[in-house]
Amino acid sequence: MVMEMDKLLLVDDEEAIVRVLSISLKSDGYTVIPAYSGKEGLDKFVKEFPPIVLTDLKMPGMSGLELLRKIKELNPDTEVIVITGHGDMDSAIDALRNGASDFINKPVRDEALAVALKRAKEKIRIRKQLMAYTTDLEHMCRIATEEVRRKSEFQDKMITSSNDGIVATDENGEIIIFNPGAEKIFGYSRFEVVRKMKLDDLYPAEIAEEFKQGFRRKRDKKGFGWQEADIVGKDGNKVPTRLSGTLLYEKDEVIGSVGFFQDLREIKRLQKELVNSERLAAIGQTVAQLAHYIKNILTGLKGGTYIVNIGLDKNDTDKLRTGWNMVQRNVGRISYLVMDLLTYSKEREPEYQDCFPNDIAEDVCELMESRATQNQIDFIRDFDPSAGKVCMDPNAVHRCLLNLVSNAIDACLFDLNLEKKWQVRVKTKQMDNVIKFEVTDNGLGMSDEVKQKLFSAFFSTKGGKGTGLGLLVTQKLIQEHGGRIEVQSEPGKGSTFTMLFPYRKPEKEELH
Repeated sequence: MVMEMDKLLLVDDEEAIVRVLSISLKSDGYTVIPAYSGKEGLDKFVKEFPPIVLTDLKMPGMSGLELLRKIKELNPDTEVIVITGHGDMDSAIDALRNGASDFINKPVRDEALAVALKRAKEKIRIRKQLMAYTTDLEHMCRIATEEVRRKSEFQDKMITSSNDGIVATDENGEIIIFNPGAEKIFGYSRFEVVRKMKLDDLYPAEIAEEFKQGFRRKRDKKGFGWQEADIVGKDGNKVPTRLSGTLLYEKDEVIGSVGFFQDLREIKRLQKELVNSERLAAIGQTVAQLAHYIKNILTGLKGGTYIVNIGLDKNDTDKLRTGWNMVQRNVGRISYLVMDLLTYSKEREPEYQDCFPNDIAEDVCELMESRATQNQIDFIRDFDPSAGKVCMDPNAVHRCLLNLVSNAIDACLFDLNLEKKWQVRVKTKQMDNVIKFEVTDNGLGMSDEVKQKLFSAFFSTKGGKGTGLGLLVTQKLIQEHGGRIEVQSEPGKGSTFTMLFPYRKPEKEELH
């Protein structure tokens, strides 16, 4: 007969994965309940209430994270193992924070799955033991001495065999129980602790204070639920733990306390490994993207130098000019790339000085107007006449605005609707405590999917013509200024980028 603990719910929107994992799990003796969506998984959980759930995080409709929350609301003791895709560290950590017992990466390896299931079953077993122990411990203090002696042997075996640390005190806070699990976590032997230390010596200060306040009161404080806290071991090093505790009563009098400690060092180590692997993956992706972009620039430089050489050989001035222009353009692209990388990689403080927002916007417009006119794009200025002197970093604001205006012109040039009369509008507005710069175009527009990726490293809608760093650098400069950037866009109708900077009074007021 299959044990209840060997029944599990498997949820994934990919039928092939469900089929393959089901075959593997059934061969290991599990009764598998398959589900192909978050909603179906929740319905089957309510019907079957399996003790273990294995779910993918990324699913259409109800996500794995949402399913996890709902399952924990229905039964907090259910062990939920989440399956994460490569590079999905944030979702994995969110799942752990929401009560997931473990996570494994795709593609799912049999060894990793077996370890995760073993841990889940072990937690279920220990939880049942601890629940039984906690219930019996308070009852044990109310019964006769012989009954206490008879049950204490059984309880002692349970405490001794528990992987988690169990620390119990009397009504004065003196340690009376310190099991092998606690010895592993704290580094002290039982003989160093029992009847020689108090809970102040082991518990974090704020939790020890909670217990001591409870000792002084009647039955109005039971204890505290599971929470993460660092405890200090015998060697002086901090040990990350997950702990909970409760006060023990006889009638209305406190007779002691018990705390349960789960060692999180292994989980934290795995999280650190996950962070490191993600960082290495990000570095690899960054190098690959840079190499691709620099390769494009080198191709342009080679083409320019080739034409220059032909011009020199044939004494052809036109080819010399054409080739030299190509070389200059690509040198400029290298310059912009280097400046963007330097700006993005270094933290900087804004260089505040008195300036006029409209002057910054006008200078950007003068730089970009000829390019817009050459491409039959109407360039519209909409400056706030009441905008006065403010204190801000004019060079950083100028760079951000120039990037947004350049992108707006590109959005019109990439628009395939040749019947449209393209426009780019640059607007300034001085409001209460806010200076606003707004750039609007009626060009190509963006889908929701593109908008979500706008501020990702090396993402560009311009193909080989863009570095994918422009908006990332723009966002960084704005945030360093204490401001924010907002985006509104609709495919085929255009986009509006809004920069909002906090108002700072000028250092030197104007004379009237």
